[in-house]
Amino acid sequence: MELRRKFLKGGASAALLAPLLGTGLLVPGRAWAANEWKRNAFTARSSADALKNLGIAAAMESRDVVINAPEIAENGAKVEVEISSKLPNTRSLLLLADKNPMPLCAEINFAGAALPYAKVQLKMAETMRIRAIVRTADGKTHVAFREIKVTLGGCGG
Repeated sequence: MELRRKFLKGGASAALLAPLLGTGLLVPGRAWAANEWKRNAFTARSSADALKNLGIAAAMESRDVVINAPEIAENGAKVEVEISSKLPNTRSLLLLADKNPMPLCAEINFAGAALPYAKVQLKMAETMRIRAIVRTADGKTHVAFREIKVTLGGCGG
């Protein structure tokens, strides 16, 4: 009976994914091959180390990088943050929470004319400054900051 359930469950999943595989929208292994896992950046213990591992030396502050986040987060276990860029030819958005044990929270890469927007849920143990970094196709790096006050910590605090 257990084997039958597993088979049926797996068959249903495969049936849902088959059309995506057939159209080429979902290609196994393509995401990992296109962009190597950046373990050193994502496991860095400080924002400076994470940025160094990503090859980002300096970024100029810009009003074209927009962070939409609550001023006060009632529960640090789930803080919704939206980041977007009004800069032309945006190629990646990065989100860092400076006081988190591992500050680099997300890196989202874009190709072509994709809308540079992301909505990310963070865990924050305490009140801290977050930063959104945008890299453009011409190699320039831009940054915006936002302070979020946390009333109840979400990282075991």
